[in-house]
Amino acid sequence: MTAVLPGEDEGNKPLSRNRNYSILWTSQLLSELTIEIVAVAVPLLVMARSGSALEVGLAASVMAAVHMISVVPAGVLADRRDRRKIMLVCQAARVAGLASLVAALVMDTYFFPHVLLVVALEGFLGSVFDPVEHAALPTVVPESQLMTAVARNTARPYVAAMLGPFSAGLLFTLHPAAPFVTQAVMLALSFGALIFLRLPRLAVLPGEPREPGEPESLEEPESLEEPRARGARADTVEGIRWVMGHGVIRMTLVWITLTNLVFSALVIVVLVRSGEENVPSHEIGLMMTCFGIGGLLGAAVAARLTAALRPAVLVVGFSLVVTAVTGGMAYVPGGLPLGLLFGLAAFLAPAANTTVLTYQMLAAPEGMRGRLSGISGLSSGIAGVIGPALGSVVVALTEGPLTFLVCAGGFALVALITVLSPSLRRFPSLDTVHSS
Repeated sequence: MTAVLPGEDEGNKPLSRNRNYSILWTSQLLSELTIEIVAVAVPLLVMARSGSALEVGLAASVMAAVHMISVVPAGVLADRRDRRKIMLVCQAARVAGLASLVAALVMDTYFFPHVLLVVALEGFLGSVFDPVEHAALPTVVPESQLMTAVARNTARPYVAAMLGPFSAGLLFTLHPAAPFVTQAVMLALSFGALIFLRLPRLAVLPGEPREPGEPESLEEPESLEEPRARGARADTVEGIRWVMGHGVIRMTLVWITLTNLVFSALVIVVLVRSGEENVPSHEIGLMMTCFGIGGLLGAAVAARLTAALRPAVLVVGFSLVVTAVTGGMAYVPGGLPLGLLFGLAAFLAPAANTTVLTYQMLAAPEGMRGRLSGISGLSSGIAGVIGPALGSVVVALTEGPLTFLVCAGGFALVALITVLSPSLRRFPSLDTVHSS
């Protein structure tokens, strides 16, 4: 179910002319760029001021831990409160936190606990912003264009991953405060854009099904106070029960978690093995660029692929093909050849992700989308934490081609689970999905 604001017929507009979608897309991109820049700029700052590897690790761990702990409660918040106001508060508070760090650096009053506070604030507010933006998307895009919108959204992480680290390093060479000034400006621009965002408000209680054809009201009903009074804990439990009770969505979360787990491990394997084989640093950078370019190209054609192929073909086919591609990495030299295969693996991901995410948005009731996004974000976060450690273990215990073959075996396991799961093997056609 989607909502149309008065005086607007979004179904007849291309996404490029949908103001609300453009605001959401741009704001989330700026948010993701900020996180990528922080992930590089903070370690550079800490090493320049104290040279402590322990402090660098602590800062990274605090940001990751706060993000992971906060993402599920953030999903509850997205289903209970005005989403536009939440996004505005997040961006304003992030600007304030970064501005305080800039002021400290300019006045030469660097204090590591202050850095930790800013990093924790960034991790928390970033985790709140994500599910709110995800839950808002179906309310500004008509159902007929939702798959295209999700496909375009899959490009954002690759854009952020390509531009963020490079920008952080370049800006830091100009001045230690420069990356943080840039982030504060970007988030301020996001705040300014979000002022003009228009989101409909629900006319039913969060989580309740809507009758066919029932519109979403722009007026917030008094009854909305009832679920708020019920308590966040009850809403969290309700969300978990709903997700676990929905067979297809439950299996998509398993698929997302395992796929991200193996991908995160593979990134470490590629980097470490390349270093051990004395691949020049510029070629390692080129390999990672291939990964980003592959993802961007995949996002560019994801909407066409999802329209041309059945969802089950994309989900099952991705797992099978990426297994073969990873196995091929065992038999090519490091550098550009390995980077090209790495990029091919990334190319296949956006179409499969688009299929899964679009299904989740269509299947979830409007008042449940924030919680679903939060639970999905937690699954991805857990995979992102465990995956690199798992990759390090694989590198330590194996040698030569076997290292990549173990990763291929991980993807083969995902493929096997996908094929054996009736929910994934017979993935529903997206034009038959309705929230309930």
